Amino acid sequence: MDPEILAATGAAYRFLGAGLACIGMGLAALGVGNIFANFLSGALRNPSASDGQFARAFIGAALAEGLGIFCLVVALVLLFVV
Repeated sequence: MDPEILAATGAAYRFLGAGLACIGMGLAALGVGNIFANFLSGALRNPSASDGQFARAFIGAALAEGLGIFCLVVALVLLFVV
């Protein structure tokens, strides 16, 4: 095969892989929204227990954001290193 075609195909696959990895960042944002929506729903139903659950909501949001940042790192590695 022609080397130019192989190089162009490799670059296309890099961009495709980076785009697919970026889907995880959007899903992490949806996860954080879901965490705080459920926390707010529970806090409005039982206000006396909301203080005890607030730290757990932030831990869950931090874990979800950590996965989003990991997806960003994978996308950047695919774009600039591979």
